[in-house]
Amino acid sequence: MTLRRKWEETFFRVLSAAVALIVVLVLAHIIYTIISKGFSALSWEILSQEPKGGFYMGGGGGILNAIAGSFYLAIGASLLAFVVSLPVALFINIYLIRYSRLLIGIRFFLDVLWGIPSIVYGAFAFTIMIYFGLRNSLGAGIVTVGALIAPIMIRAMDEVLKTIPIGLQEASYALGSTKTETAYKIFFKRALPGFATAVLLAFGRGIGDAASVLFTAGYTDHVPRNLSDPTATLPLSIYFQLGSPIEAVQQRAYAAAIILTIIVLVISITARVLNKGKNKKKFKTFIASKRKKAKA
Repeated sequence: MTLRRKWEETFFRVLSAAVALIVVLVLAHIIYTIISKGFSALSWEILSQEPKGGFYMGGGGGILNAIAGSFYLAIGASLLAFVVSLPVALFINIYLIRYSRLLIGIRFFLDVLWGIPSIVYGAFAFTIMIYFGLRNSLGAGIVTVGALIAPIMIRAMDEVLKTIPIGLQEASYALGSTKTETAYKIFFKRALPGFATAVLLAFGRGIGDAASVLFTAGYTDHVPRNLSDPTATLPLSIYFQLGSPIEAVQQRAYAAAIILTIIVLVISITARVLNKGKNKKKFKTFIASKRKKAKA
């Protein structure tokens, strides 16, 4: 190795370490800030009660409405996105596998949809709501967030399906299976752990988004009873409370941020564990196949 290459390797290694350290420090600072400002406001009351009136003026109660609304909205949107994403991901990997140019175009289109800011989805959905005379509701928020996370879920499922060997598909056809049977009985079962990771990642994005539901889900001090009711969410609760000049209300906002951070952290860890288990299973299968070939 020449002296120049050694210097380049050292430079990029130091640069990578410095960038990684900056990211960790920024994350640590964010977590420290929300904990230091919101931990004192955390209590069983804030977790288990709805606002009792005058909440943004220092009144009593809690943020149960926002916690429940966030879970209702994220779970509903994830289910809706899953119903749409699963057939699409299977279709492009079973029926369109031979059309490489078309696949590139579809994946590029999905990546563009993935990159569109969430406020654009919210504004578009709000325009449709105005046209049809609809009001803010949990159902409108679910549809909007579902549209937001569907491209994410489709691409994540697509990447999982791309790892399945083409020989497995050909073997299924050789045994007389149809493409639909191959998709749902072979590919779906094989990729199920990866699909669970994709759903969790999309769920984490949905529960933490504020811009897409700002115009569509509305806000209320009560837990929604049906899809036509407006709903509060943790991101909107944080946004509205931080705008208050009262320090106690701002502390509640940081307490809500702690709760949201914990939820997203649990989702991320769960997704990592599932993905790690899937990779470990692949490794064991690979080793077993190698041993089998060695014995043969």
